[in-house]
Amino acid sequence: MSRFLIGLILAITLSPPAPAADWPQFLGPTRDNASTETVSAWTGELKPAWKVPVGSAHSSPVVAHGLVYAFYQPGKKAADALAAYDLKTGDKKWEKSYDRDPFDPLFGAGPRGTPAVVGDDVFTLGGTGVLARWDAKTGDLKWKVDTLREFKVDNLFFGVSGSPLVGGGKVFVNVGGKGAGVVAFDRNTGKVAWKATDDGASYSSPTLAKFGGKEQLVVLTKQFIRAFDPATGAVLWKHPFRDPSNESATAPLAVGDELVCSSVTLGSVLLKPAADSAKVVWAKRGLNCYFSTPTAVGSDLYMLNGVLKGITPSVTLRCVELATGKVRWEKPNVGNFHAAVIRTGNGKLLMLDDNGYLTLFQPDEKEFKQLARTKVCGPTWAHPALSDGRLVIRDEKDLLCFEMAK
Repeated sequence: MSRFLIGLILAITLSPPAPAADWPQFLGPTRDNASTETVSAWTGELKPAWKVPVGSAHSSPVVAHGLVYAFYQPGKKAADALAAYDLKTGDKKWEKSYDRDPFDPLFGAGPRGTPAVVGDDVFTLGGTGVLARWDAKTGDLKWKVDTLREFKVDNLFFGVSGSPLVGGGKVFVNVGGKGAGVVAFDRNTGKVAWKATDDGASYSSPTLAKFGGKEQLVVLTKQFIRAFDPATGAVLWKHPFRDPSNESATAPLAVGDELVCSSVTLGSVLLKPAADSAKVVWAKRGLNCYFSTPTAVGSDLYMLNGVLKGITPSVTLRCVELATGKVRWEKPNVGNFHAAVIRTGNGKLLMLDDNGYLTLFQPDEKEFKQLARTKVCGPTWAHPALSDGRLVIRDEKDLLCFEMAK
């Protein structure tokens, strides 16, 4: 055996394993439902590696630095709590909280927004509009801002539901105030870096993407899809997109040089943004998404579309051609209101529906190809987190972890 071959074998065998991908924010590391983690089909039931009780919330868990962060209402207190758990064991490392104004909307008083972990900080946005920065290692509160009180804004019917977005030293929030429709807060101090527009708030979360060679902050507000210069708050372009129900909750999704936005009753639109404008590629009234942000795979979108009329709501999984908005195939009744779909690193799609069923299926332009399916938890509207070979889920009562790489 040659010295070169021996050296190559030693380099491969002695090299440290590739670092596990964190799931540090809403919709994953790139805010598009995508992970580099691989998931293979399983047989039989999946048993949780650990399960711990957790307070009321629709907030999704996130994973960073080997810790799971959960954001919830502690007991029946008018408070928001953040806790950190060991990803491998479920052991609670710490729990901290702050008091906030009482608020008891439909579907639970716990927070809806998902934390964002950046470096040694965790940022949260509670259901009453309290934006907070916590120490990721200790849970100590570094600063908090009551955004509704600060900008004299009435809360939304179901409560503030957007997840904070952190980038360029700022934290971006769709506050919905007069002159403060969208606000950028300084990450270190919590002070206002800029504020812009009179747009009301939606239930959506913002995203950052590059279009026309320029980084843009894209926000689905109550009235528009808007793009801002994230550094200054200057409006780059806008597209009217007001849903009659005012309940839009999906995040804008960047797919290459195009942008997908969806609403509850107005349908979906594909835009092609430039540096200072956006062209409509297609708009489809029937492609209504409630909570579920679409997932892109190749030339297709996988969408969860539903109709809220009637006493038995249901969502339909659809494969939609990205270029045209044409429905290639559909699978009805995969949930009531919501299902989350993650694109895995080995080209599969992992779907958790709001009845607690986990399904692995193969992306395919012609038909739905199920690879595995089992019930893993109780009812849930939270998005799962996939990291380090593990899937972390929260339902109405518990936080659960499943080992997906065995």
